[in-house]
Amino acid sequence: METQEHKTALTDWHVQNGARMASFAGYQMPIQYTGIVAEHLATRQAAGVFDISHMGRLRFDGPRADQLLEQVLTRRVLDMQPGQVRYSLVCNESGGILDDVLVSCLESPSGKIYFLLVVNASNKAKIVRWLAPHLVDFPDVEFHDVTESTAMIAIQGPKSIEVCGKLFPASVLGLGYYRARVTEQMSKPCIVSRTGYTGEDGFELIVRAEDASRVWENLLMAGRAFGVSPVGLGARDTLRLEAGMPLYGHELEENIDPYMAGLGFACQCKDRNFVGRDILAERSKEELAVQRVGLVLEGRRAAREQSACFDMAGNPIGTVTSGSFSPTLQKPIAMAYLSRHAAILGAEIQVDIRGTTARAWVQELPFYKRANTV
Repeated sequence: METQEHKTALTDWHVQNGARMASFAGYQMPIQYTGIVAEHLATRQAAGVFDISHMGRLRFDGPRADQLLEQVLTRRVLDMQPGQVRYSLVCNESGGILDDVLVSCLESPSGKIYFLLVVNASNKAKIVRWLAPHLVDFPDVEFHDVTESTAMIAIQGPKSIEVCGKLFPASVLGLGYYRARVTEQMSKPCIVSRTGYTGEDGFELIVRAEDASRVWENLLMAGRAFGVSPVGLGARDTLRLEAGMPLYGHELEENIDPYMAGLGFACQCKDRNFVGRDILAERSKEELAVQRVGLVLEGRRAAREQSACFDMAGNPIGTVTSGSFSPTLQKPIAMAYLSRHAAILGAEIQVDIRGTTARAWVQELPFYKRANTV
């Protein structure tokens, strides 16, 4: 039986404006408009607008919503104040990563406090199923999957603040990094968070599905003078790779724990009890057998996912998880999991690229870091 493919509230706009569409996590999504490299560089130099409505959005209401999330997330939730956003992980009993998420504590205009969990598109159904037995223990917590009733749009790049300055009140523009606010855009309700997945400054917006086209058009219109353009998932991937950000299904899997992935900062085990906590507390004390690293390759050929890595003697030492030619750095880069003895900064290794080996060097992540940080 075929699964019906979903459309976002902006799918028709993408098609009408010449986007090359492809199936991604059950949605028809724009991969590129004018070209991946052009869209990538536009984001780095000005700003790009992204439809990320395929990401799952799960809402939790009720006085014990924070207690529920405290039990299922690796990052502390009980001390979150309205307006705070935290990067966290959902792990299984063995400490393996089920998903990486953003959790926001938000306050509605009426003063109601609620929590929003943004999960990866490919993991939403899995996370909703996994949450079900935990929700049973909190019958007073209202849970709603608001993915289909809302849309999510990102604007990323050095001109993002100036563009949004035309559309939002000063209180929004003054948000610190990993802060969020419930506000309005042209009298339409909108959640704005200063977060992103590109290594650039910018915002992510959540609006009602019926308002998505209007907000999208407003962003592009306000950004026209700055060279702002729509950006597809192709450039979103190269941007996040340059920024050293992991992607579920590549750097993150259920057989990978947070410490291997370099995400130990997201595990707050002291004086807490969450799923996988005991295992993770033990692993935090152990020496890593493998770890996530960056690689810079010689030449111009990119290593792809599952490319094998070898030491200079030809012994296998790991596997590439993501790779691409970097439009910003003008050289091929990759992320890989290497055995501990090989994961030494500056070490020279070999990577198999479609049957031939290329030299590569272990580099610290991220590959790219913007000059001005919030």
